Amino acid sequence: MATRVEQRATGAAMASRALVAMLALALFINSLDRGNFSTAAPLIKDQLRLTNSQIGVLISAFFWTYVPGHFLSGWLSERINAYRTLTLGLLVWSAATLLTGLAEGFAMLLALRLLLGLGESAGWPASSKLLSIHVPGERLASANAMTGAGLMLGNGVGILLGGLVIAQFGWRTLFFVFGAVSLMWLVPWLRLTRSQPQRTDGAREVDHGPAPAFRVMLSKREMWGAALGHFCNNYPYFLVLSWLPLYLVKQQGYSLVAMAWLGGAVYFLSALFGVVGARMTDRRIARGDDPSRVRKTVVLVCLAVALGCMLACALGGPRMAVAGLLAFSVANGLGAFSVFSIGQALAGPRCAGKWIGIQNGVAGLSGVVGPLLTGWSIDLTGSYRFAFLLAAAIVAGGMVCWGLVVRRVEPLDWGED
Repeated sequence: MATRVEQRATGAAMASRALVAMLALALFINSLDRGNFSTAAPLIKDQLRLTNSQIGVLISAFFWTYVPGHFLSGWLSERINAYRTLTLGLLVWSAATLLTGLAEGFAMLLALRLLLGLGESAGWPASSKLLSIHVPGERLASANAMTGAGLMLGNGVGILLGGLVIAQFGWRTLFFVFGAVSLMWLVPWLRLTRSQPQRTDGAREVDHGPAPAFRVMLSKREMWGAALGHFCNNYPYFLVLSWLPLYLVKQQGYSLVAMAWLGGAVYFLSALFGVVGARMTDRRIARGDDPSRVRKTVVLVCLAVALGCMLACALGGPRMAVAGLLAFSVANGLGAFSVFSIGQALAGPRCAGKWIGIQNGVAGLSGVVGPLLTGWSIDLTGSYRFAFLLAAAIVAGGMVCWGLVVRRVEPLDWGED
């Protein structure tokens, strides 16, 4: 009997690792396809004769559907299960990526950016739902760090490999290649999901009851603290993600190849710091440290580093700005796992999909307003200084949200709702 129990435990652990690996790969592809427009923006802007304001609109347009799509994806993760939700999302965003290579003007680019945002909105709610079900709390930070590393590596590979592909073959080839590669993920994913009993996705709901309504979640103080805090975490991330290529090429005078290597380094370091930071977090929780204090400390350190980096980019010279961007990888790495593990811990397995749908949906609003404000301020002032100063102020607000509004990071009592 003991042998059977051990075999089941080993099998469950292996299935959990395989699931985490596939989710990390999905989010790698998610960020790869999301960021390739920014990488190609210098050439798209020149060839299609777009203004900085139009580029800002196209970057922002992704979030016009990405943000509300989180509420739909969170609901679908509970309704039809998170496996199917993620599959549908990837099909939509892969198609949008492929078709972008055929775009001939602003209007078609705008429509495809909207479609891309809708498809990619499935990534975090579905993956958070699956992680909250299959990963124990003491390993939650490390599991989120793996998905966060997938996100950062997707950004890094996208800007590095994407920049090299564009320099050699042009920007249209980039979208054709990345869109086709995205679809290949479905082959191992469908094999994995066939081996999972369909009831597994809702197994914990059987014990804990259905997820509470959106209005119940929105009545919680912790929801607003986490959602607004996540917004403040995301604002500098989306600023760098959206405008880093143009900033390095147009403002600092880097070539496309140099931009690709430097931008890639920022995200590769982010993945490394995320994995290391998450293991230290899980280790401290496993040895008995207060999980709430540990998780809040990590997210506050993340914001403190981001604040210094934004000020360095705003007030320093070219070398200081590059140093700030490289140091920002620390904040990127810590934030990638901490904000999601906090949300999953607060929500619990019962409603993690819906919770992250709301939290990351509100956070995604930073991707709507950030690129627009950045493009507007660059056209008005001819400099990125105001954009980075505004990001620093928003980061300071995030420290208030995580430090004071979220009182403790522990599962909330959902009562009988």
